[in-house]
This record gives sequence, structure tokens and C-alpha cells, in this order.
Amino acid sequence: MQKVTAILLGAGNRGAQAYAPYALNYPHELDIIAVAEPDEARRSAFAAAHRIPQEHAHADWEELLAQPKLADIAIICTQDQMHYEPTLKALELGYHVLLEKPMSPSPEECVEMERMAKKHNRLLTICHVLRYTAFWTAMKRVIDEGKIGQIVSIQLNENVGNMHMAHSFVRGNWNNSDLSSPMILAKSCHDMDILSYIMGEPCERVSSFGSLMHFNAENAPEGAPARCLDGCPAEASCQYYAPKYYLGSGKNWAAKFTTDTSLEGILEALRTTPYGKCVYRSDNNVVDHQVVNMEFASGATAMFSMCGFTRDNTRIVQVMGTKGEIRGNMEEHTFTVTDFVTNEQNAIHVHASEEGHSGGDVGIVRSFIREVRGYAGGESESSAAASVRSHLMAFAAEESRVNGGKPIEIEQFYKTFVKV
Repeated sequence: MQKVTAILLGAGNRGAQAYAPYALNYPHELDIIAVAEPDEARRSAFAAAHRIPQEHAHADWEELLAQPKLADIAIICTQDQMHYEPTLKALELGYHVLLEKPMSPSPEECVEMERMAKKHNRLLTICHVLRYTAFWTAMKRVIDEGKIGQIVSIQLNENVGNMHMAHSFVRGNWNNSDLSSPMILAKSCHDMDILSYIMGEPCERVSSFGSLMHFNAENAPEGAPARCLDGCPAEASCQYYAPKYYLGSGKNWAAKFTTDTSLEGILEALRTTPYGKCVYRSDNNVVDHQVVNMEFASGATAMFSMCGFTRDNTRIVQVMGTKGEIRGNMEEHTFTVTDFVTNEQNAIHVHASEEGHSGGDVGIVRSFIREVRGYAGGESESSAAASVRSHLMAFAAEESRVNGGKPIEIEQFYKTFVKV
């Protein structure tokens, strides 16, 4: 079996903990031979874990990509607004690229990345990991077998989970669209992609509503300081009080923003990083709830709802067809298929992988390695070509939301970003 070699750009949570562990668990398949990461502690830890020599451990992606091509693939997990330039440079050098989602906060850059992948005849695969989970692949198989007839409508709820919302989208890296991406892109481009995947046809128009309703200064408890550790009078009653969340069993979450997970290390991080801020006094501006209505080429419709105020962090789906329906809960790894003729119900329980995103993180790396080994042109399962279409659904939804829910025609919207 041919071993594939890789370089990693961005050794943060997704790069170092979601995709790179494949090389440690399956060293006969993947070897990461170079890394670029600006945080010295993360860079050193990653280089040690993967036995990367010092001359191949860089603080800047430009240093790494200034060298001649070193490996077969480039795994790019930089921040959202830093995807475009390293992706284009890697494609130009001849790397196949595995790129963390979203592709870019700019629709023009997304379209250009797709074009450059085709120009250089390289794979550009976007990390829409839900496609690679047992839950969604099994559901897709049932639909493709015609078990529920033609899809008429889909309802998909993304239950973000109130604590995940506060961690990632109020205090965290994706809290401000000016610095990262709108919520519908940063969090829910997964959902736009899976709806496109399940439906199997182009989305033609969207409309959307949503807002930042709760996490703002007017909802702060009386007397609440800028940071939780500065003596908050609502300490006992606030569900978002940072020490309550990040200490004790919350150390797993704390490890996402500090390499020192000792008690003092976490407390110091809460004193100095955004993760210790009061959620009502942060610089966040992304929505905490949003709905999107979609119409597809056949006339089928879909309704998507994202909400940050839920107990569970899961996706709940109902697919309604002419011959039957599917109802499922991703966290429970189960969906039920109902036949309208016989009234039979068949519960399908898929293997509940303990890997990230229910096995999707491992699944996409495994699939990408296989596609690189056998590459003879063509597109991957979650190619840039497919991803641009679902990204445009998200961009159009945001355009609609900020313009009072005005319907957006996808094809016309797309043409505004294509270079003639």
C-alpha cells in the first residue's frame, strides 16, 4: 500500500486533533512531514508527536510553501480568512489539498479556488465531514434506493447546544463575522452541504431570517463585569459563568484554548483570553438563531433552523417523500424509515463511532488518501465544485437575512462572482 505524505498548515484544534491523528493511528497510510503553525507551543508539540525535524516546523505558512513541493498533499486548517492564499499556492506547487471548511468568507475566493483546482488538475476537497458519517451515508443510500419515493421536503434542525454556542460563537474564534465568517457559513455550511447531498439536485432560491437576540450587553446581569473572574454578582445563577464551565470536567473544552490545563493554567487563560469574558460583554456579532427556506430544481423544498439555545448538540432531520418518510437524530445514530403503503417502520441504527464528528473526521481523511492514490482526474466526494454550490446557498441565505428576508436566486447570485 502506497504511503501518502502530507504537510499541515495550521496545527490548531481541527488540524492537530481532528485530521492529523490519522497519521499517528495509521502510519502505514499517512505521514505528516512538515508543519506551519504560528503558536510556538502548538508547533513544538505537533512536531514532537509526528517526529518532524526542526527545519520542517515553520511559524508561517509562507515559509513552508516557499520551498519546492515536499509531499503529496497539503492539509490546510488555518483560520477562515487565511484559506485562500495558501490554497492557491499549494495547488500551484502541485499539492492535492484537503481544506477545512468553510472555503473562504468571500464567495469570489471560493469560486476562484474551484477554478484554480481545475486549472492545475489537482484535488481540492473541502472538509464537509458529515458526508462521511455512517448516519448520513446510510440515509442517502435509503433515499437513492427509492425507499421513500421522490423527496418533496426536508426539515433539518441544527441544535448547536447553549454551551457550544457560548464557547465557539460568543467567546471563540467564530464570534465575529468581520474576523471569521457569518454563522450560517462558519457553523452551518455543513448543513447546506448535507441538504444538497441528500436532495441530489441544485438549490435555486433561498430566503432567511435570524438575529443576535440574546448575547448582547442589554441582557447582561446587573453589575456584571467584563470578565467572569472580576467578581460577577450573577456567578451562582449564570449558566455561562466561565470557571463553572472550563474547570473540573470542562478541562476538555479548556484544552481547545490553552496548552496548560492545570488549574492555574486554565485560570490564567480565563484572566487573559476571550474565553474568560462575560458572554454579554464580548465583541461577538454573529446570530444566535437563524432559519433558511430553500427551493430546489424539482420544486422540492427544505427548511433549515439553527439555534444556539438547545440542551443537546445534535441534528434532527425529517425527509418527506412521495412513498414514505425518514425521521432521524444524529446524536442517537438512529433514523426510522416509514413506508406509506404498508405502514411498516424500519429503525436503522448505525455504528456510533467515537471519533470526531461521529467518524466523519477519520472518514474524510481515509477517503481523501484513497482518492489521491488513484487520482486520474475528476472530482472527489466533497470537491470544491460541490462545495462552492453549497457555500453559495449559505452566502445567499446571509444576503437574504441582512436584507429583511428578501428571496435570492442562486444562479443570478452566482454570476456576480464569476470572472468573465
